[in-house]
Amino acid sequence: MNQQLFSKLRKYEIMIRKVANNHLQGDYQSLFKGAGLEFDDLRPYQYGDDVRTIEWKVSAKGHGTFVKTFREDKDQSVYFLLDISGSQDIGSEGSKKIDQGKIIAGVLTLAALFEGSQVGLISYSDQKEKVIPPGKGSKQGVKVIRGIFDHENQSLKTDLDGMFTYSLNLIKKRSVIIVISDFIDDGYQRSFRAMAERHDLVAIQLTDPRESALPALGIIPVFDKEKGRTTWVNTAFGGFSKKISETFTTERESLKELCKKNQINYLAIDTTEDIVLPLMELFKYRNKSMKRG
Repeated sequence: MNQQLFSKLRKYEIMIRKVANNHLQGDYQSLFKGAGLEFDDLRPYQYGDDVRTIEWKVSAKGHGTFVKTFREDKDQSVYFLLDISGSQDIGSEGSKKIDQGKIIAGVLTLAALFEGSQVGLISYSDQKEKVIPPGKGSKQGVKVIRGIFDHENQSLKTDLDGMFTYSLNLIKKRSVIIVISDFIDDGYQRSFRAMAERHDLVAIQLTDPRESALPALGIIPVFDKEKGRTTWVNTAFGGFSKKISETFTTERESLKELCKKNQINYLAIDTTEDIVLPLMELFKYRNKSMKRG
């Protein structure tokens, strides 16, 4: 693996850690800890206990009201679900959505391993591309980063529903799952919601300014990488650019709404942005919600 790439990721990871430690009172691991709680025991209900922890079946037997107690699951895993389909191949050379997505996955992999988490990877197009079961330590770091950067695609098509359904079947134990995708697809909402019910879900949406600001250039050839064919499109016709822009905006808003309703942490990162500040926002947000929880 390219040593240069590894040091670039390491540099980023150290930078994020420094910024996080200065701004988050050292609670930088908040992204990877999640609500990894395992059922531990039962004890009698005390005033002030969360009613959601009441074990109704036992309490119904008439020996008083009991609540479940939990302990932190030390072996909780962090999975990266990386969409590597053709629609990600947009942006300027070296900072396309796919490049940005891989860098984010690589940096967060190193950060999670540094925090002692187990890290796994699922790369997906419209089929399973690369799967690395969770593991710890520097060997796992090299394995996952190789899996992210050295993999050659089998397909360029997208199937987010397939990616979520496959992951639901594979990951049985509650985990922190970080999805990195442009979310340009239909019909994935149900399986996405199901993942949020079972796991602690983070959605990182990759965007590019070209998607929502297409200039009126007249008739131009547009190559669809996923379908492998060129279509001629009249960009000056009937407010085409405006329609494209509105579609992207509406779809982003409905994804945000879906995440909000289902307790999924949402973050949008543009290909023209440096990843450090947006990721810091995510750390900050999760840090706050954990303290509330």
